[in-house]
Amino acid sequence: MEKAFSSPYVLTERLGHVPDAAELAGMAEDELVAVFSTPPALHRFPGSMAKRVQAMCQLVVEQYDGDVSRVWTQAADGRDLLKRLSGLPGFGKQKAQIFLALLGKQYGVDVPGWREAAGEFGPADTYRSVADIRDAESLGKVREYKKQLKAAAKAKD
Repeated sequence: MEKAFSSPYVLTERLGHVPDAAELAGMAEDELVAVFSTPPALHRFPGSMAKRVQAMCQLVVEQYDGDVSRVWTQAADGRDLLKRLSGLPGFGKQKAQIFLALLGKQYGVDVPGWREAAGEFGPADTYRSVADIRDAESLGKVREYKKQLKAAAKAKD
């Protein structure tokens, strides 16, 4: 989990500046893949992730004039925001709900109905996803929850 959240910083270091969506959208694909693949790679599957990031940036440029914050600042309500997030490359329903919960719980995005749209990840005082991690203690609780889910799934097999 920590690796995933450090990769944007490493990307910025490798490029020598903070890129915007238009820059990443316009890069040659092989160039962006090379940046993601340079050891240590930014993702377990650096080529696929570089292409996904580029596709997301292209969508942000085309639909939101390059301003990713418009995904949530222009959402009418939680259902609309969930629909917008689900439309991003690589975002299925669960990832969109987790990201929605992250926006609501940690970044003050307070569109009507966001908790309901975030599903099981929306309630306050839960420890189910990255949206609930604020410190080492909450990180431990989220890891314990995920461990319990895996054990329950394994028991079904």
